Amino acid sequence: MSKPRSLVLPPGTRARHLTTARGDFAVLDTEPLGARRGTVLLLPGYTGSKEDFLALLGPLSEAGYRSVAVDGRGQYQSPGSRGRAGYRRRALALDAVAQAAALGDGPVHLLGHSFGGLVARAAVALAPAAFRSLTLLSSGPGRVARPQRIRIRVLRGALALLPKERVWQAMCWLDSRGEEPDTDDAPELAGFLRRRWMRTRIAQLAGAGRLLLSRRDGTAELAALRTPLHIAYGAEEMVWPVADLAAAAARTGAHHTVVAGAGHSPNVSHPRELTDRLTGFWERTAAPAGAGAAR
Repeated sequence: MSKPRSLVLPPGTRARHLTTARGDFAVLDTEPLGARRGTVLLLPGYTGSKEDFLALLGPLSEAGYRSVAVDGRGQYQSPGSRGRAGYRRRALALDAVAQAAALGDGPVHLLGHSFGGLVARAAVALAPAAFRSLTLLSSGPGRVARPQRIRIRVLRGALALLPKERVWQAMCWLDSRGEEPDTDDAPELAGFLRRRWMRTRIAQLAGAGRLLLSRRDGTAELAALRTPLHIAYGAEEMVWPVADLAAAAARTGAHHTVVAGAGHSPNVSHPRELTDRLTGFWERTAAPAGAGAAR
């Protein structure tokens, strides 16, 4: 999961609920400084939330983009059912399409981080006219790396057998033994991480984990999209095999970004460099025909 380094809202950011045709979703909505150059919808990853994009919202605002980070269905502050049906791939994709429509800005740029990338590419396949571009951040069309598959299976099994609090304590113990970087959390951040975990529906965690464990390869689906595509990740990415991400970018003709020194969450560790890469890609998608292809 991504861990925000600060919970302070950037200037011009409102924490609110976005009302859509498929229900209400908790969002962080940041207005741009100066003239608006576009709008981007940001979908978080597994066990994450909209706060994973806090460090990115300010730089995007400074670059002229309205940025809306969302908690998905059943994720942290967004309501969600206990049933399995609401967390299937198509249902989550329809949520993203409804969120984009509710923003009222016409086609938006869509960015999905890790698990959010699975949802994002399904949304673009369902409703390409709703989106100006698609960015998969630290997210591939293939399978996650084997250590992460094992971790997800263990987590899903534990949630089926143990109280959520016990599972959280076990996750913290694993992190303290070096399974995750930057685990010396300040009390405020540690409290937030626990609240996020406890408020996220078990059905959402189980459903997202099931999708992450799928053997389905979406490379052909991505290659068939006519929406401008961007595959971005850190040079030290560990959840998705870097070689697979590079191969997917080559096979699909996607705009390709590797952020030096970054791991699984460039949105947290390298927000300004990532913003430069994102806005450069978005500018290319807006360029007149013949001025340079986006893919």
